[in-house]
Amino acid sequence: MRKTIVISAVNLVEAGTLTILKDCLSYLSTLAVDPAYRVVAIVHDKELAKFPDIEYIETRWPKKRWINRLWYEYVSLNSISKQIGSIDLWFSLHDTSPNVIAKRQAVYCHNTYAFYKRKMHDWLFSPKIAAISASTKYIYRTNIHRNSFLVVQQVWFRKAMSDMFGFDEKRIIVAPPEREKHIPITNQDNTSDALYKFIYAASPNSHKNFEVLCEAAEILERRSVQNFQIRITVKGTENAYAKWLFKKWGHLKTLDFGGFVDRKHLFDIYAGSNCMIFPSKVESWGLPISEFALWEKPMLLADLPYTRETAAGNKAVSFFDPSDAKELAIQMEKLISGDGSFLTSVPQNPIAEPVAHSWSELFKTLLHG
Repeated sequence: MRKTIVISAVNLVEAGTLTILKDCLSYLSTLAVDPAYRVVAIVHDKELAKFPDIEYIETRWPKKRWINRLWYEYVSLNSISKQIGSIDLWFSLHDTSPNVIAKRQAVYCHNTYAFYKRKMHDWLFSPKIAAISASTKYIYRTNIHRNSFLVVQQVWFRKAMSDMFGFDEKRIIVAPPEREKHIPITNQDNTSDALYKFIYAASPNSHKNFEVLCEAAEILERRSVQNFQIRITVKGTENAYAKWLFKKWGHLKTLDFGGFVDRKHLFDIYAGSNCMIFPSKVESWGLPISEFALWEKPMLLADLPYTRETAAGNKAVSFFDPSDAKELAIQMEKLISGDGSFLTSVPQNPIAEPVAHSWSELFKTLLHG
């Protein structure tokens, strides 16, 4: 009997979440060739993720206002599910669990903000993110138990979701991101001994915690440590947070406000860097950690559950309190002076079932598990 799979993704239009949508539909298009399957994708713009043999429902109205999105998820999609007909699996790719009629329902949980401890400057510099972090717990909770499965990227997130919402861990699938097949590495390693170079690649949002890195640079300059450079992908003009960073620390000689760069240029910067620093206080994965790990160079990472999973398998890592600039400065100074004795390997622990290492494995569980 023909199985109908619906992918709900009206909110996915950019960055990593759009990549997840593309990868998901790319796999499902190979499944949809078989007349035994019907795949329907509800998206903002089908041109962003267009694949053969998939039926598309486009709607841009939900992205215009947050209230539109809530209405669409919890009211409109119920009618749409009735129009589609007998649905075997409804898979929401963006955190919400809508009121739909389907034999099975699942949700991909990206947003870890429910576990982020907000500070006053989050409301000052990133009020939208602060508001999202304050409301995420309630968005997740709404209808969560309608789902047969939740999908997350890391083990710590599985446990956290289970603890917060009373959802059985045996029905939370851990699906780590697949390794990229086409990686734009042009230079394997072009570092120089003259200057020790650090890199932190992230968007200028307050939870990315650039300030601890800026403070560490200031501490080192006061100690007359100068034979290093920190490249950050912030220009200093992008938003209120970026302007604050530049106003307060733009005078530092060792801090390079390099701004956003495309991916190819970023990988060139990786190749020319000695060490990555990643102090972000909340991530669903932390992709730059995985990217930089290709060079097997040192990494200084925020001591948080997500970094320990993302960095698993790497051999030259140290963790620091993301609120302690002095601790970070000490670790940086050791590396600058040539002392890497404090770096350690991060163990790679097996992931308990249910786990999916590919879209094929994931949909096998979602449909038949």
